[in-house]
Amino acid sequence: MAEMLSIEIIYALPTKQQLLTLRLPAGSTVQQAIDASGLLQKYPEIDLKTNRIGVFGKLSKPDAILHDRDRVEIYRPLIADPKEVRKQRAAAGKVMKKGAGDGE
Repeated sequence: MAEMLSIEIIYALPTKQQLLTLRLPAGSTVQQAIDASGLLQKYPEIDLKTNRIGVFGKLSKPDAILHDRDRVEIYRPLIADPKEVRKQRAAAGKVMKKGAGDGE
C-alpha cells in the first residue's frame, strides 16, 4: 500500500476562506494537490499563470513535491502596491517623524 499524505489547500477571499484537507499519494506535487482540490472549478477567477502559490507562506512552483501535513496556499493579487501607498502618504504630508537619535 502506498504512503498517503495529508495536505491542506487554502484560498482566501475578502470575506471568507476556503480550506480543504486532502489525502494524496506520496510524491504528489503542488499542482496535483490544487487539481484534486476542485478549487479551480469552484473559483474560475483563479488563474495559476497570474496567481502565486506557496507552501506555508513561501512561494512555490507547481512541480514542487509535497510532504505530509503541508499547506498549499493560493494567493490573490494585491489590491494596492504597498510601495505606492507609502509614496502617496508621503506626498500627502503624512510622513513619519524622525527618531530622536540625531546625536545632538
